[in-house]
Amino acid sequence: MSSSPGPHHATVEHRADPHAGHEHHDEHAGHGGHAGHGDHVGQFRRLFWIMLALAVPVVGFNDMFADLIGYALPHGGWARWVSPVLGTVMYAWGGSPFLTGAVSEIRARKPGMMLLIGLAITVAFIASWGASVGILDHALNFWWELALLVVIMLLGHWIEMRSLAQTTSALDSLAALLPDEAERVEGDEVVTVPPSSLAVGDVVVVRPGASVPADGRVVEGSASMDESMITGESATVRRSAGDAVVAGTVATDSGLRVEVTATGDDTSLAGIQRLVSDAQSSSSRAQRIADTAAGWLFWFALGAAVITAIVWSLLGLPDDAVIRTITVLVIACPHALGLAIPLVVSIATERSARGGVLVKDRLALESMRTVDTVLFDKTGTLTLGEPTVTAIETAGDRTRDDVLALAAAAESDSEHPLARAVVTAARHRELTVQRAGDFSSSPAVGVRAVVDVTTVEVGGPYLLEQHGLAELPVAETWRSEGAIILHVVADGEVIGALRLADEIRSESRDAVAALHAVGVQVVMITGDARAVAEAVAAELGIDRVFAGVRPEDKAAKVAELQGEGRRVAMVGDGVNDAPALAQADVGLAIGAGTDVAIGSAGVVLASSDPRSVLSVIDLSREAYRKMKQNLWWAAGYNLLSVPLAAGVLAPVGVVLPMSVGAILMSASTVVVALNAQLLRRLDLRPEASTAKLRESA
Repeated sequence: MSSSPGPHHATVEHRADPHAGHEHHDEHAGHGGHAGHGDHVGQFRRLFWIMLALAVPVVGFNDMFADLIGYALPHGGWARWVSPVLGTVMYAWGGSPFLTGAVSEIRARKPGMMLLIGLAITVAFIASWGASVGILDHALNFWWELALLVVIMLLGHWIEMRSLAQTTSALDSLAALLPDEAERVEGDEVVTVPPSSLAVGDVVVVRPGASVPADGRVVEGSASMDESMITGESATVRRSAGDAVVAGTVATDSGLRVEVTATGDDTSLAGIQRLVSDAQSSSSRAQRIADTAAGWLFWFALGAAVITAIVWSLLGLPDDAVIRTITVLVIACPHALGLAIPLVVSIATERSARGGVLVKDRLALESMRTVDTVLFDKTGTLTLGEPTVTAIETAGDRTRDDVLALAAAAESDSEHPLARAVVTAARHRELTVQRAGDFSSSPAVGVRAVVDVTTVEVGGPYLLEQHGLAELPVAETWRSEGAIILHVVADGEVIGALRLADEIRSESRDAVAALHAVGVQVVMITGDARAVAEAVAAELGIDRVFAGVRPEDKAAKVAELQGEGRRVAMVGDGVNDAPALAQADVGLAIGAGTDVAIGSAGVVLASSDPRSVLSVIDLSREAYRKMKQNLWWAAGYNLLSVPLAAGVLAPVGVVLPMSVGAILMSASTVVVALNAQLLRRLDLRPEASTAKLRESA
């Protein structure tokens, strides 16, 4: 919220598919939705081991391989047919994912890696059979190379699918946070039921160490809750009667009774699952670049293969023409390029979800690294969003604790936000608050109660006017800072004053300092009066302030900053900040652990810690760095290897065998996959990201 409390007792204003974008690849390889990735890992693993077993006799009974190693094959005509027969099985069975993928790409008119692989193994298969039956030169009898090519390609796919399965397991791990059973209170009994049978209004028992089965509100008990799986914050949070709790969080030390407020798809956990799933299946600018590059590489490889065939044929070496052409087609497969970007973004999305940073739009994640201005909504973002006692002034011989304890006793029966702030302050100081009697409240004036034998009154300026009393000298200073002032009167005499304000979050200072360290301007926007805004800005070191801004005008302020040529990230609570979040280059909704369905923000920060903004910047920069590394490796590998495969160094005796080309191609895929996996080691705790970026600045 962006409003401030007014006078006391007056109105208070207050799919992560690595081939996303290659739909035809999904069809041919059977890479369905998220649920099927684990099955595909097993399928490719089994197919790899079967083909590896078949490859042993194919290679072992190949006379060219035997000559190369230096051993003799068994005598008899049967031996020469082992490689062709088993090689045909390998081509038809082991090569089926690539062959069906090639057909799908042709039908979709989107040539890519599967068409290249299918073309390479088909040419090798036909040439080998031609040599086996004597139609083509015996030098083209390379069944062993075809066998190794199929095995190596399957190995690359197995590794790829295993990486993908690890990434999409984020959804499974989120679902696993829910308990298998819930204990529902039915009259005087507690009945064990599945969480799916719970309804809004049910009361459930959450025992120590157990997970909350659905979103709800605590109606009995108090417990330290482990909410790290939702917010990313490792420290437990105390929740007691009246507080909201989220499905999947754990009561660590004592039990609770919770009234269910949301179930099934309406829970925060389900919302987080939707965000992760949508982000993993969404497209991104970098991914589209990779898809385009893969298409270009297909034509580059095909052109290089045609030129290779023509040149070697013109040199009068038709056998070498076939071998070199096949090698070019094998080594030029843009397999690693197709994996380079999508896998990085998928892992980044999954890793961020585990750290309490929920990426709804991949473009928002990519854009965060280029942001040079962060615009914070003040209330509820940089501040706690509720009045808090920030100072106590005394008069006479009363101590601060005396004044606060008497004020809290008088306010105990009031439900006003300012009264709750006074009572909470006394509780935090562990003061003994006596029971008050004869409580009464007067709107715009204050409260009155008898504490022991003392008549205690707490209120604003009208209370002092009624008694003809003067306010304490410090009140004018507090008022200039935009604070709310409550005077405490005991038996007709002023004994002290309380300063109440929207307390600044302790983490806000670190967040602002870290953003400055990395060269980002920090701007604050609020509907509060300028005096209040300037006081907060001065304390935090904020560069620029927009004060007195109505919610509907916040988007115009974002546009004003953008008009100055700035790339703006807006950080707000996702309620009245929705237009501004949508207008910004990147919208970040903060403190949304119990409301993740925010349509206006590209990134949802489950934690209320403003330092989470630094986590997003850190993740964006690291993901971009991995993307660049993978793109350079994948594309650079192809650009360097294709000429070698074509035989440009053949005049000096350097040739690249097809089998070696296949090994190098798969090695490129493995390198890209392993490099992307390093993102899992990124520490996205707000304090860790803040410290890291400040050190690197």
